[in-house]
Amino acid sequence: MKRPGEPPAFRLLPRIDETNAHFWRGGERGELRFLRCTACRTFVHPPAPVCPECLGRELRAEAVSGRGEVLTFTVNHQPWIPGFDPPYVIAIVALDEQEGLRLTTNVVGCEPEDVSIGARVRVVFEERDDVWIPLFVLDEDTGS
Repeated sequence: MKRPGEPPAFRLLPRIDETNAHFWRGGERGELRFLRCTACRTFVHPPAPVCPECLGRELRAEAVSGRGEVLTFTVNHQPWIPGFDPPYVIAIVALDEQEGLRLTTNVVGCEPEDVSIGARVRVVFEERDDVWIPLFVLDEDTGS
């Protein structure tokens, strides 16, 4: 867990372009954004030019609630990236808006042993340059 006064962890940043800017820059407005098919209303993630459900090509970025639950997780203890010191939680979060809408992310702001499968979480954003990285914290509003 990051202690007060510590510098933020090192992060590899994505290349931003017109196909993914909605996702990586939505956090500037406090929004977790995914593409959504205008025909069948299916969220599409990762971004793709065609809806996997109806093959529609009209996709628009739309904000979701940013709430979900930990589907699965692991605690990394290996120092793979200099400056990104373990231990840290890597999780797959199932978002509330749609069955199968999932995001691989980190659960932050708690000790790794506080995370459990089924724990309710909510999105927070870490700003780096022109990127807002979606991370998740335990959602205390639900008692998790």
